[in-house]
Amino acid sequence: MSPSVSSLMNLDLSLLAQRLGRLCQQAQLEVTAAESCTGGGIASAITSVAGSSAYFTTGYVTYANAAKTRLLGVPEGTLDTHGAVSDVVVKAMVAGACRESGAGLAVAVSGVAGPDGGSEDKPVGTVWLAWGNADQQQAERFVFPGDRQAVREQAVRQALAGLIVRLAEKVGDGSEK
Repeated sequence: MSPSVSSLMNLDLSLLAQRLGRLCQQAQLEVTAAESCTGGGIASAITSVAGSSAYFTTGYVTYANAAKTRLLGVPEGTLDTHGAVSDVVVKAMVAGACRESGAGLAVAVSGVAGPDGGSEDKPVGTVWLAWGNADQQQAERFVFPGDRQAVREQAVRQALAGLIVRLAEKVGDGSEK
């Protein structure tokens, strides 16, 4: 049985990263991250594990919209129409990250970490995450409580947990080997 995201959310980041690494190696799959509001936090967590270069070779910090377009191929029109903090943009970030890096699985994140920048539609704490590959992506919206650091940490934790769940389903093994 695959783990649930909620069962993973209380684990230490290093334990999440270790579990992700084991699953990547089982699946013989490279993973990548395309990050905005987390500023490299996902990549940092993954690469805190010795030997992670076997399954994580490339990460993208695309904090500015221009970087999302230049590095990941997110269309400017998509950013103008939907804004960076949207399901459409994080899905495009996943597709671009997989296409550019050659990875078989990616996570992308864009959000309003605060303390400023929120709106009625996208209050501080709003984060969109997407997981998938170049052809297929799933996105989910979260509103995380707390200050800037808390929002960013919750987004990193959610990103890793989502990768683990998807990889556990792929390898058919939810155990903690």
